Amino acid sequence: MTTAIVVGGGFYGATIAAYLKTERGVSDVTLFEAGPRLLGEASFVNQARVHAGYHYLRSFTTAYRSRVNYPRFLAEYGEAVVSFQAVYALAARNSKVTPRQMERFCADIGAPLASAPEAIAALFNPRTVARAYLADEAAFDAERLARLSEALLARSGVDVRLNAEVEAVRVDDARAAVEAGGRTFRADLVFNCTYSRLQALASGPPLALKHELTEMALVRPPPELDGLGITVMDGPFFSCMPFPSRGLHSLSHVRYTPHMSWTETGERDPRAVLTAHAKETRVDRMLRDAARYVPSMARAGYEGSLFTVKTVLARNEGDDGRPILFERRGPGGRLVSVLGGKIDNVFDVLARLDEEALP
Repeated sequence: MTTAIVVGGGFYGATIAAYLKTERGVSDVTLFEAGPRLLGEASFVNQARVHAGYHYLRSFTTAYRSRVNYPRFLAEYGEAVVSFQAVYALAARNSKVTPRQMERFCADIGAPLASAPEAIAALFNPRTVARAYLADEAAFDAERLARLSEALLARSGVDVRLNAEVEAVRVDDARAAVEAGGRTFRADLVFNCTYSRLQALASGPPLALKHELTEMALVRPPPELDGLGITVMDGPFFSCMPFPSRGLHSLSHVRYTPHMSWTETGERDPRAVLTAHAKETRVDRMLRDAARYVPSMARAGYEGSLFTVKTVLARNEGDDGRPILFERRGPGGRLVSVLGGKIDNVFDVLARLDEEALP
């Protein structure tokens, strides 16, 4: 009978582990997480947006898959989701899409879009914003999502090991093995779901990853923006939306959120880079630029920042797409590296798992 080890206890790793046990008939599944809790790293430090297709106007596939997966995510993880009104505004200058293009794109992917009512349109500076639209969107509470994942793993019978860092993975014709805490654990398959550490555990050539050390600022919005999510599209602009696990809003900016970036070569440990980084906030620049489009953003109160390493596929720099990496390596394809594009597209990975032949 097939056995599997999943390395990485983020949302993708936890979901894959449970799915292998309950849907693919894997007899024994062990999940290794280096930290003290599930969903404590990249799954927590992000915008927490459940994408409904509006955010990726230059990548039809990413936007369309988001639209398809959106209702399923809300149905399956509704206990961890908070709905809000999302306002998407197109900048009058330097936007890579026009209002006509956005309207046509949203119609093509089946994403409802309405012109913002006068009271909401008045929040924007008419000199810097061409048009604003209103849509329904949602954000996930990472703390609640972690509890749902813990319960799912327990029901599925997955052996979860926290504070258990995997140092190495070996694969041969017979089996795969991981080294953790001075011990060797063997299985038929190893799923590498370590996000920014994918290359460290993957054998063979580079996976063509790009890393960004990012800052997610947490702010308390002015009263007129409370409960709204605002994103100025599509270029070097900002987004401010509910961050349920802290009862605040996240604030990110295309120009100021990334503090540094590099292409994966296997020579730099992303965690070491994050630890060494001074983590000096750029929230003053984020707020100053945001106020050019939404003047009341100047009155937002800064509450702190979250820093992490964001990992994407380098080939999607041009269109901002977020495809999923699913790559099998080693004898028999026993080492499977998985990089999720966005948290809500986990269902696409599960569909891929259904297509794969397991030992």
